[in-house]
Amino acid sequence: MFKQMIAVISMSLQTLPQRLGASSVIVIGIAGVVAVLVSVLAMGAGFRHTLADTGRRDRVIILRAGSDAELNSNLTRTDVDTISNAPGLAKDASGKALLSSELVTVVNVPKIDTGVDANVTLRGVGMKLAEVRPELKIVQGRMFRPAVRELIAGTGAARQFRGLAVGSVLHLRNADWTVTGWFTTNGDVHESELLADVDTVGSSIERNGYSSAIGLLSSAAEFTRFKDALTSDPQVKVDVQREPDYYAAQSQGLTHTINIVGNTVAIIMAIGAMFGALNAMYSAVAARGLEIATLRAIGFGALPVLLSVMIEALLLSLLGGIIGAALAWLFFNGHSVSTLGGAFAQVVFQLRVTPALIVTGIIWACIIGLLGGFFPALRAARLPVAAALRAA
Repeated sequence: MFKQMIAVISMSLQTLPQRLGASSVIVIGIAGVVAVLVSVLAMGAGFRHTLADTGRRDRVIILRAGSDAELNSNLTRTDVDTISNAPGLAKDASGKALLSSELVTVVNVPKIDTGVDANVTLRGVGMKLAEVRPELKIVQGRMFRPAVRELIAGTGAARQFRGLAVGSVLHLRNADWTVTGWFTTNGDVHESELLADVDTVGSSIERNGYSSAIGLLSSAAEFTRFKDALTSDPQVKVDVQREPDYYAAQSQGLTHTINIVGNTVAIIMAIGAMFGALNAMYSAVAARGLEIATLRAIGFGALPVLLSVMIEALLLSLLGGIIGAALAWLFFNGHSVSTLGGAFAQVVFQLRVTPALIVTGIIWACIIGLLGGFFPALRAARLPVAAALRAA
């Protein structure tokens, strides 16, 4: 039986060039399905990776109790004073808490590719910024000055939005702001933002309080003590989260939507590709009718014939899956895009065609191939020998 199986499969593969047109239908159709699936899911992977990379375990974000995002949170200056005295915060050389009072608003900046205005986060930050976020590095120009309408732009924002060249003047919130530099933060979500002095941003939007406070703990183990001290203090009503946990929660909604859309589109395309595979494999069985009948007549069993058709469909699907995944990686991996994030502002991120997505795409291809090859294989195995020989 095993020798028969090898012989039939080998013969099937040797005759593939004679059925190049029908075989190409399977390969191209499945390559298209996999390329679309992987490229769409790469958006979700890239967005999730960008937000997951934001923050450190020893850094906390404090919001007004009940707020799910910085944009709808409000902390008073008294709140921030109380937070700065909570146990567990790291201190600078002078003994002051490493805490950045931050104010988040949204401004309109046109996109480079379309010229259409998009929401971009303008984040007012305190002067402890460099110590609270040591990963922030100025890569061009200089840091903004306090009490002056100056800002620095993340490199992600500079790639996607107009008017952010160093030295440019932006008209935001009825005032002119000078771009003094570009910064990086190891590819996290803050590279999509504009940063400026918190008090200057506050005066520009006529707001006296803050959106959040970002604190650096003396160690990650201090989180529980710090959180308990604040949540049990009747003077403040706040929620305390580790920074990575906050941004992970912000990414869940959009990532879930992208995955649903990607899988839905892929299912619709997969149905079409499966019918294409069915048609192609039925044609292949018809073209090999005499060959299959002859093999059956000289004693070959139905199982080797069935497996030969199934394996042919599976190999063609596997080839299509590999080609589709390769095309997705070639054209989309590392491609920068922006989309609306949880704070109703654009988040710039790179599409990520990960090994897991490639494997997912190839698994889809194999499933389509197996489903598309099963019924033609069954037909080939049941082909009446005498009828096939007479037809030939």
